[in-house]
Formats: sequence, C-alpha cells, structure tokens
Amino acid sequence: MSTANGVKPVVYVVSDSIGETAEFVVRAAASQFDGSGVEIKRVPYVSEKCHIADIIDEAAGKPCIIAYTLVIQEMKEALLQMAQEKGIQTVDIMGPMIQGIQKLTNLQPALKPGLLHQLDEQYFRKVEAIEFAVKYDDGKDPRGILHADVILIGVSRTSKTPVCMYLAHKRIKAANVPLVPEVAPPEELFQLPRRKVIGLTISPSLLNGIRTERLKTLGLAGTADYASFERIMGELEYADSIMKRVGCPIINVTNKAVEETAAKVLEYYYRGERNV
Repeated sequence: MSTANGVKPVVYVVSDSIGETAEFVVRAAASQFDGSGVEIKRVPYVSEKCHIADIIDEAAGKPCIIAYTLVIQEMKEALLQMAQEKGIQTVDIMGPMIQGIQKLTNLQPALKPGLLHQLDEQYFRKVEAIEFAVKYDDGKDPRGILHADVILIGVSRTSKTPVCMYLAHKRIKAANVPLVPEVAPPEELFQLPRRKVIGLTISPSLLNGIRTERLKTLGLAGTADYASFERIMGELEYADSIMKRVGCPIINVTNKAVEETAAKVLEYYYRGERNV
C-alpha cells in the first residue's frame, strides 16, 4: 500500500528503551493489513528532547504516525507537542495500560525506562539461549549438547540451525549435530535422555532441490556429489540408523515452515511425547 504520490506510509516506533515491545505491537497490528501496508522504523533509546525534535523533523511532511512507549512524562509531553505542531498522529502504546493498572492497584508507577528488561528474567534467558544456539551450532563443540534442553540431529539442509534459533527466541537452549556418514556422531549424543534428542528428516527429492540451489549460490556445479540422489539416499539411511540407535522421535520437515517444525519440537519438549 502507498499514498497517491507513491510514498509508503511509515510508522515510527519511538522508545526510551530498546523499543521491541512497541515494535511487536505495531507489527501485530500491521499483520491485519497483510503486514505490507506500512514501513516500520524503530528509534530506540530516546532520552533527550533533541532526539524527539530530530524524529519530528524527519517525519514531518510524510504520511506517518508515531507509536511510542515513553514513560517519562516530560518526554511524552514534548513528543505530543511537537507532533501536534506538525500535524503528526501519535499512538501511546504503554500509557493506557499503566494508567489502568495504577487505577486497579492504587499504586504509583516507577516511570523508569527499561524496567521490563531489567526485571524480566525471561528476557535474559532468551539472550542466553540465543548465545547458546550460536556457540553450539552445527556440532561445533560436542560438549555443549550435554547442557542443551533440546538437541536436533539430521543431515545437512534439514533446517536444524534456523529451528534452533527459533527455539532460542522461546528461551529453549537448542544445539544441533549434523549426521554425516564419514564422521561418527559424538559419544555425548548417546549419553543423553532420549527425550532431549529429536531427529529431522526430509524427502530425498526436496533435499536434492535444496542442495542443488545451495551449490548454485556458492558458484558450484549442481551435479556435485553433495546434491546427488545416491549421496542423499546414503546420508538419509545413515541418519535414520543413528536416530533409531538414539531412540529419538523423528520429524519429517518436508514442506514444513521453520515455525511448524519448531512447534512440533516444542510439543515433544513440553509433553515428552515419543510417538511421531
């Protein structure tokens, strides 16, 4: 969607902290319009009136609105005044909820920026899980799998890394181990409770297409052994034998989005289901 002059509308997300809460709300609202109707610009750590003035100057004359989570009253008033002078619409994302809780509890809000991240243990667990996923990606350090919540195993290009990163944002420490016939899997893999390990598999034809495209992006011939059906079938059979030896559930990721695969992994993780 764009205006009559072809300019795409902009939502400025202004925050005195990191701004991810406000951006999440804006993106959720934008999704009701297929998510493509507006451009979202996050402006974090706005702590001075001069910062607000810069934002207003940039936004002036554009088709836009300013969504904000400013908790310091002086900063909020400055934004509202400057935006009103330029005819810019504003949306207070956090203010009404703070006022509602204040009336409900008869308590006074701290009105201190960044308290959510300072107090929210889950936020730090997410950061820790992301760092864990990066450190122990692709079997870089087998010792890490002993400390993981979930370990994904499978052949190359079965979405192990993106699923691990998705799980990390859910505060799950996920590691992954590639299964390659020429390399024995780490012994640590067989020391784990079976409930922690989940295998990922895929149809040979789809894997062939994925690997062929991968080789093209690397400037290599699509006929390389990496993408051959014979090689793929050998790898999948080997991976299946390892998964059976571990005794883990197996998820077929064929035509599944990362979110779908991650949801199934979480189902096993939380419920301890062992049936595929």
